[in-house]
Amino acid sequence: MLAEIKGINEECGVFGIWGHDKAAELTYYGLHSMQHRGQEGAGIVVSDGKELTAHKGLGLVNDVFKKAKFEELAGRNAVGHVRYTTQGGKVIENVQPLLFRTQTGSMALAHNGNIMNAHQLRGELEDEGSILQTSSDTEVLAHLIRRGGQRTNETSISTALNQVVGAYAYLILKEDRMYAALDPAGIRPLSIGKLGDAYVVASETCAFDQIGATFEREVLPGELVTISDDGIEIRRFAPRGGRKLCAMEYVYLSRPDSDLNHVNVHASRKQMGVELAKEAPVDADMVIGVPDSSISAAIGYAEESGLPYEMGILKNRYVGRTFIQPSQELREQGVKMKLSPVRGIVEGKRIVMIDDSIVRGTTSRRIVKMLKQAGAKEVHVRIASPSIQHPCYYGIDMSTRKELIAANNSPEEICEIIGADSIAYLSERGLEQAIVKDKTINQGVCMACMTGRYPVMENGETEINYTKC
Repeated sequence: MLAEIKGINEECGVFGIWGHDKAAELTYYGLHSMQHRGQEGAGIVVSDGKELTAHKGLGLVNDVFKKAKFEELAGRNAVGHVRYTTQGGKVIENVQPLLFRTQTGSMALAHNGNIMNAHQLRGELEDEGSILQTSSDTEVLAHLIRRGGQRTNETSISTALNQVVGAYAYLILKEDRMYAALDPAGIRPLSIGKLGDAYVVASETCAFDQIGATFEREVLPGELVTISDDGIEIRRFAPRGGRKLCAMEYVYLSRPDSDLNHVNVHASRKQMGVELAKEAPVDADMVIGVPDSSISAAIGYAEESGLPYEMGILKNRYVGRTFIQPSQELREQGVKMKLSPVRGIVEGKRIVMIDDSIVRGTTSRRIVKMLKQAGAKEVHVRIASPSIQHPCYYGIDMSTRKELIAANNSPEEICEIIGADSIAYLSERGLEQAIVKDKTINQGVCMACMTGRYPVMENGETEINYTKC
């Protein structure tokens, strides 16, 4: 599972609403629905049309807002954020939305993704006299927007966005309007919905379902969306090429009830299992999935192969994702607490174990060992995505190859390391087959961590085949 690699972090989640009397409360529920995207910190900034008010803290959404007085977060407009650390440390100063106050108005900024040239831009800004208050790359955009004394508007935001390189979905809140922007390659997800007369923006559509909003449209690559009491206005700040939405959103990161680029996450994962069964069949007695993100693929594999699907691994619902633990030792202990085999189901059986991905190998090795200790006769591991052999520079914090098991070992060696009887991965073609429904410019996925073909590099070039460590 993606949780395996030391220090890996998931995407963040952004949520915004404009024009609702219960803006803060609805933002809370929207963030709660995307808690899986960030468990280190959460925050909400509300606008009442005259000033911005913030409440944020470290921890889960429930913990951060447990003692919050929502009547003090008055206003009909709000943005919120749930966070994992990708750039910047785990400190309260880096918890978003970041709030900036000036004599000409305030601005709150929430960001999902990673700015690849943030270090260079930070140096330029500091040379010009800017003093940045956080270690987060998100703050860089705020300084770029206001560079040279510019006001925060569509022009200054567009100019700033054209200076940053990477993957990003931004929400910017002012007293009188809200902006949403998506990177030109569309690597990060971002959608717009409606709740009555109110507009809603979120990283995942599951947030719309949570509050009763309806989906309206995706924010397309290179778009800047302005939302105000006058309505919604959409303009383009950069040319749009073919979209490259992060494949790991479908494989692991997003909730199965979300739709990304008009494709349901559960349906795509199930189809990954179907394609995997076609490519890598096994003579076995049953199919099991590693909870939770692998269940959909396991169902698809079972249906295509004609093998029964069984609940061979039980998940303890009261244990969080293993990679949020502060040390590798605690992460490994978390695996034991989190997953346990169902002996009465797996004992004496030849098992096909479906997992969404394998990164470091630690979790896979422990699960295979647990299954065999529970009496499984054979354990055949099938991975519902291509092998991960390359770093991600777009918001998933795995920036080196040295800990990627597939980058340093052959499938046969991996099989021996994790103790499986066999192992096979879904092909690149199989993954694309499960996700991409047509060949229009708005379709396409980024598989850089699997293929080494990066849609965006730090110098702004696109479609570079980059395989260096």
